Amino acid sequence: MSELGKLLELPWLPIGTFFNVICILIGGVVGLRLSRQLTDATQYRIRKFLAVLTVLAGGYMICNGLYGGWHSAGSVWKFLLLGLITLLAISFGNLFGTWLKLQERLDKIGQAAKERFAKFNNDESASFSDGFVTCTILFTVGPMSLLGAVEDGLGKVPTILIVKSLMDGIATLCFAPRFGAGVLLSIVPLLAYQGTITLLAANLSFITDEPALLASFNLVGGLLVLTIMLVIL
Repeated sequence: MSELGKLLELPWLPIGTFFNVICILIGGVVGLRLSRQLTDATQYRIRKFLAVLTVLAGGYMICNGLYGGWHSAGSVWKFLLLGLITLLAISFGNLFGTWLKLQERLDKIGQAAKERFAKFNNDESASFSDGFVTCTILFTVGPMSLLGAVEDGLGKVPTILIVKSLMDGIATLCFAPRFGAGVLLSIVPLLAYQGTITLLAANLSFITDEPALLASFNLVGGLLVLTIMLVIL
C-alpha cells in the first residue's frame, strides 16, 4: 500500500472536514468571479438538487444501519429491541435538548445570521468581517457539523460531511458576490471546530468494534440527514 493510502486510513485524519474546506473554497472562488448573485429560479433548482442528495444520503445511512442491526442482532426480537433502543435514544436526546433549550439557542443564532445577511442584501456596505462572521455561524452551528465530524473520526465514510460540504459550497457560491472574500476565511474556524471533534472522536473507535452501536449511529445519522431535506425545501 502506498504512503498516501496508509495516511488516508488513519482515523484521526479529518478527511470529511478537508473536503468541506475544499467545497467552500471552490464555491467562494466561483462566487467571487460572478458579476451578480444567482437568480431565485437558479437557487430553487439548487435546493431541489440538495433535497434529492439528502434523501439519497440519508436513505443510504438508514439502510446501512438496518442491515448492520439485523446481522448484529441475530434474531427478530433483538433486532426490534435495537430499533426500540434507537428510538428511545432519539427521544431522550430530544428531551435533553429541550431541557437545555438547544433548539431555542440555535434558532437565535440562525436568526442573527439571517438578519445579518438581510441587512446587507440590498446594501453595498457589506464588509469583509460581515462575510466571515455570517458564514462562520452558518457553517459551524448545527447537528450536521457535530455528528458529521464524529462520523469522520470513527473512520467511516463521512457521508454527513459530504452532504454538508456540498451545501456549504453552494451557500458560499451565493454569498461570495455579496460579502466578498470574507466568506473564504470562514474555513479557519470550521477546520478548527470540526477537526478537533474528529480528533476527539478517534478515541471512540470502540464503537466501530460493536456492530450494534455502529448500526444505531447510522440509523440516527440517516434520520438526521433526512430531516435536513425539510429545512432545504
